[in-house]
Amino acid sequence: MTNDSLVLNKIEASILHIAESHNPEGTTSDAVVDQWLHALASDSQLYCNLAISTPTKLKNEVLSLLKSEGIYQDRSSLYETVFRDLKLKPFKDPKFRFIDLFAGIGGLRLGFQNAGGACVFSSEFDRHAQATYKANHGEVPFGDITLIDPNHIPDHDILLAGFPCQPFSHAGLKLGIDDTRGTLFHDIASILEAKKPKFAVLENVKGLISHDKGHTLKVILNTLTQLGYSCNIPKEIITDGSTKQIQDFAKKMILKSIDFGIPQNRQRIYIVLWRDGLIDTFEYPEASNATTCVGDILENNPDPKLTISDRLWAGHQRRKIQNKKNGKGFGYGLVSAESSYTNTISARYYKDGSEILIEQEGQNPRKLSPREAARLQGFPDEFEFSSSNTQAYKQFGNSVTVNVVQALAKSILLSME
Repeated sequence: MTNDSLVLNKIEASILHIAESHNPEGTTSDAVVDQWLHALASDSQLYCNLAISTPTKLKNEVLSLLKSEGIYQDRSSLYETVFRDLKLKPFKDPKFRFIDLFAGIGGLRLGFQNAGGACVFSSEFDRHAQATYKANHGEVPFGDITLIDPNHIPDHDILLAGFPCQPFSHAGLKLGIDDTRGTLFHDIASILEAKKPKFAVLENVKGLISHDKGHTLKVILNTLTQLGYSCNIPKEIITDGSTKQIQDFAKKMILKSIDFGIPQNRQRIYIVLWRDGLIDTFEYPEASNATTCVGDILENNPDPKLTISDRLWAGHQRRKIQNKKNGKGFGYGLVSAESSYTNTISARYYKDGSEILIEQEGQNPRKLSPREAARLQGFPDEFEFSSSNTQAYKQFGNSVTVNVVQALAKSILLSME
């Protein structure tokens, strides 16, 4: 164990008793300690239970304790101690601060961190994703966001959230935050209402646009409008326009992975919001026009176990023929190293790999390896994935494409300057 590791262990043990008193239900004390140390290292606000203290008093209390025990000299030394062994470390002096909600394995975080930001709060419910997040970002995310008081979350410039798509009630519609109760979007709205960050980025499948015949998107946008946020859809269209008008504007918020140097046909909607009056409009990043090739993400010596069995391959071919007859598409996506792109990788890829199969000369096609799945989402090779292939495929399939997010982050940073 290195000297830095020993110091870090001592620091964590010293502040654990304070963290336990601020620990919300559904979150471990380790998560509080991790995120406090990251906040101290980046000179950011700490998560704070306001019934016990204030952020300023809490920060002073923690620093005073560490100084009294001789294990805190200055912020630079703490930064080196906290992040020395982390491959994907943030900048010591961040340009902006953000929070990472429904964080998954941190794809949104990585893109915004690469653009110069520091994460001051993260939340993720799934324990497998939490473990991967800890391995790569050095912190355990907080747990169930529905159990966390929005006012206790640290101040931040940008809120990031890749949230689940859930329907809203049609009964007694007032088109405001009350209409969203009982959904996870309500927790996002509550945090925006309490903390009022300058920007927010809400990521979702492109199907959000048509979900519940456009009703879901209309409620979301009306709620955000009432909270004092703007987007590239005019407010008069949101409040008085037709569903089709809203959908037509929203389609311009869809970004494609292939347009940002990644050989995957993945499309996601990114709703970029800003506080009313901050800017007039937002310029989404333009396509890079870079040539993509599946071979760029393939490993040189893939595991032979990735080759699918004769039985599975015969089943794929049989279903392809049947689906084509029924007009349901082609059933699987077979690509070669020379192909420009693959189909979209999904969270169910671990089941049979049918959406992306790699041609192999003289044998059955194979599935992607977990590392190739990571590359297909723009994650660097330094990123450590789960020891369970099933979990790795699920996590990368659920994630965002880092290249797309990083381009978006840079565009937002330009708007903030």
